[in-house]
Amino acid sequence: MKPEWLSIKPVSTERYAEIKGTIGDLGLHTVCVEANCPNITECWSGGTATFMVLGELCTRGCRFCAVPKSARGAAIDPLEPQKLAKVVMEWKLPYIVITSVCRDDLPDQGAGHFANCVAEIKRINPDTLVEVLIPDFRDDAECLKILVDAKPDVVGHNIETVERLTAAVRDRRADYRQSLSVLKRVKGIDGTRYTKSAMMLGIGETDNEIIQAMKDLKDADVDFLALGQYLKPKGNHVDVKEYITPERFEHYRKIALELGFKYVASGPFVRSSYRAGEHFVAAMVKNRAIC
Repeated sequence: MKPEWLSIKPVSTERYAEIKGTIGDLGLHTVCVEANCPNITECWSGGTATFMVLGELCTRGCRFCAVPKSARGAAIDPLEPQKLAKVVMEWKLPYIVITSVCRDDLPDQGAGHFANCVAEIKRINPDTLVEVLIPDFRDDAECLKILVDAKPDVVGHNIETVERLTAAVRDRRADYRQSLSVLKRVKGIDGTRYTKSAMMLGIGETDNEIIQAMKDLKDADVDFLALGQYLKPKGNHVDVKEYITPERFEHYRKIALELGFKYVASGPFVRSSYRAGEHFVAAMVKNRAIC
């Protein structure tokens, strides 16, 4: 049974209804809906959403994720970059997160379209900060360069879990060391980009494994870290082994800060694109631009 601290009372607001209507009208996808995010009403009511590009079908079969799977992804909407830019302009969003499904079925794994979305948002909304949460692109240097060259302000890629549990949780094509390599390669392509990663807790990892994963991320020069409770979606997914208390999340946050991360969001409802860190990240990015 879920503990009391995992109870959320959804509050629907006019802002939430407006955002939901706009997304539906334009045929856009958000990870907020596709992944059953528990923070959806809070974030949407505050004017924040994480958009999911390249369709709603993922070519990977990770065993923690609620996003629909298929060997071939959905048809790509060529107008998606313009639609995203329009939404950002209409909502006057100062900070936006874009993620995508994996598209192993495409020659460039969708990197070109993803980059076009970033570039169009930047063109129409030059003051908007753009964070991307990217697939591993199989650690393909060319694909990563295409995306990084579009100049997103923050590049995120999640290791998801500790090394020992990776094979049981993620698709067989995903790999813990490969994900670390992706994060490090992004810094090699452009050292001025901030990088970010996230882990789900409560699926059987130990304290030592969590701390080692943090150290591995720091070795890859990752700037920001998010730690959250894994919540099992409906269906045949990985089971929750443990509910992590808020006190333990705070304990991990302090350790991560001691290791040198620039910012750490850690709590039961934190997700990689949760708004907890956005104001801090936005201030840091803007301050560097001024200096």
